[in-house]
Amino acid sequence: MRIFEEMESEVRGYIRSFPAVFDVARGSEIFDEHDNRYIDFFAGAGSLNYGHNNPAIKEALIEYLQHDGIVHGLDKATLAKQAFLTKLRDTIFAPRNMEYKVQFTGPTGTNSVETALKLARMVKGRSNIIAFTNAYHGLSMGSLAVTGNSFYRDESYGVRANSAFIPFDGYLGSGFDSMAYLRKLLTDQSSGVDLPAAIIVETVQGEGGIHVARDEWLQELESICREFDILLIIDDIQMGNGRTGTFFSFERAGIMPDMVTVSKSIGTGLPMSLLLMRPELDQWKPGEHTGTFRGNNLAFVAATKALEYWDTPDFAEGIAYKGGLFEKGLKAILEKHPEACGELRGVGMVWGIDFSDAGFASSISEEAFSRNMIIETAGANGQVLKFLPALTIDEALIEEGLKIIDDSIAAVLKVRQGLREGVLV
Repeated sequence: MRIFEEMESEVRGYIRSFPAVFDVARGSEIFDEHDNRYIDFFAGAGSLNYGHNNPAIKEALIEYLQHDGIVHGLDKATLAKQAFLTKLRDTIFAPRNMEYKVQFTGPTGTNSVETALKLARMVKGRSNIIAFTNAYHGLSMGSLAVTGNSFYRDESYGVRANSAFIPFDGYLGSGFDSMAYLRKLLTDQSSGVDLPAAIIVETVQGEGGIHVARDEWLQELESICREFDILLIIDDIQMGNGRTGTFFSFERAGIMPDMVTVSKSIGTGLPMSLLLMRPELDQWKPGEHTGTFRGNNLAFVAATKALEYWDTPDFAEGIAYKGGLFEKGLKAILEKHPEACGELRGVGMVWGIDFSDAGFASSISEEAFSRNMIIETAGANGQVLKFLPALTIDEALIEEGLKIIDDSIAAVLKVRQGLREGVLV
């Protein structure tokens, strides 16, 4: 690890949680330089929903490169982009009665968020944006202004203007109606909250700690946006591409946002970021918002192949089935270890265990890594153990992985019990 400590910035993060030099990956397994095998419950922070080196996607990429296909194209027309747009329209949009225009924004999710915020302000002629507690939308300056976690926010960045935060669903308990609160803020001329151009929301807060918004809450949010002429932006960067069971995470609520930010798994691990928008919102002048790497044709090729998973209902049904295995297995683990005081939350193939002890989740993640598993934490204080495996993971690996989690929780509890009793474990 010496070269990384010598040459790479102190900002590096995941390398500290998973201190190994990785070399090979297949599906939901990663191998380090010494051929040690790790089960991956992390999936590139949600960018590898279709697994590492998916054989069908890999074959399509190799074939494209051997053909000397265009790799970098800016926003020029290419056969790779044509195939992707056609597949996206026919397989995803048409069956869902969607008529979104597609903007290729840049290589990563925050580029899509920045684009959405900029366009919303331009179209509505207003600068304020409303976001939610525990929100995470990226770390470039505009996205950071609507990200809630104080770890990423500093007064010196100068990013706090033109945004307001209200409680996410359940933030103040089940008895608090945050939509009634929002309506009051918008109707009261003395609330101090300017009428926003847009409201941006995750239907499931991933980095915020796996908080799942109720369908009726999302429906009321959409209704308020329509009533007050506010654009509704759904950030589907981590929860899209099937993570919650449907291709878009908002489908379960039956809503139709004005804009949708899409990244991570749409490129199957290759840099790619999109903004979907209602056609009437596409008010850009040619070249008014641009970027050098918005035409990643390798990502187009990979994405086109990945979308074939959605040609039939089988893939979504598999997500529901595997998600059920996680839910059942994690509930059993928590029942087995009541002293861990864990609260399970999730939907589809995204789950989190919220521990009352802020350091407990990190200790489990560390212990699990020592047992050859990669799993991260989330939440304002890193108190949530976050399960984000590839959607293509097989049942045997799910079972093996859950056994590691069970053993890791038991091991951490044993150490803590020993420390309380003054016994070296």
